[in-house]
Amino acid sequence: MMKVALVTGAAGGIGYATVTLLKANGYAVVAMDVLPYDLVAEKFKASDKECVYIQGNLASTEDRSKAVKACIDTFGGLTVLCNVAGVAPKVRNDILEMTEESYDFVTDINTRGTLFLTQLAARQMLTQAPDEKTGLRGFIVNVSSCSAYTSSTSRGEYCISKAGVTMITTLFADRLAKDGILVNEICPGVIATGMTATVKAKYDKLIEEGLIPQNRWGMPEDCAKTILALCDGSLGYTTGQSIAVDGGMHIRRL
Repeated sequence: MMKVALVTGAAGGIGYATVTLLKANGYAVVAMDVLPYDLVAEKFKASDKECVYIQGNLASTEDRSKAVKACIDTFGGLTVLCNVAGVAPKVRNDILEMTEESYDFVTDINTRGTLFLTQLAARQMLTQAPDEKTGLRGFIVNVSSCSAYTSSTSRGEYCISKAGVTMITTLFADRLAKDGILVNEICPGVIATGMTATVKAKYDKLIEEGLIPQNRWGMPEDCAKTILALCDGSLGYTTGQSIAVDGGMHIRRL
């Protein structure tokens, strides 16, 4: 079977960089994002036979099923799931002021959506024969965040949601290892995406003051390259890992 990847959050940032890199490396891609096609038509040409774009909300049970079905109907199966889609709170509030509505909005996409799309993808992968050379059936890469282990009291719902993604990674890695499905995650640091655009000045200052040992913003392509390494079979004896893509920001320093 050809290499078929499903990428969520595909219209921009880490998701779009991942779609682009996977296509360049021979993958057929189903790209899912909440944005209507007419807003992303320049990125996803209707004539591009290597990539199919579908509009869908990760929080929707129906849309998650539609995404996996598109992989099967269009390309014959699913070998890679890249759970990139994620949202930040619409308004940053002190955790003492955080609302249930904001918590539900963030976790429905970042955590619940990721969990149940992973479940669907894993079920499909289990129906497919393993690769004759590697014995592997598929790869799942989740995009968590440095916020999974770094406190930001003005966006607690986001931190909680990403800590949940890390446990989702652990649970599925444990459950699926014997079946030849590897599950890992990346934990991006300060990455130049739409999500961080609104706080660019804050992070520019922090980077200038030495927050990041490599002394620069991370780029979506930095994350995409790590995702590719986790799903191309190069790390065939690695599962359940969290890889920080953060320029060394996680290092405790004196």
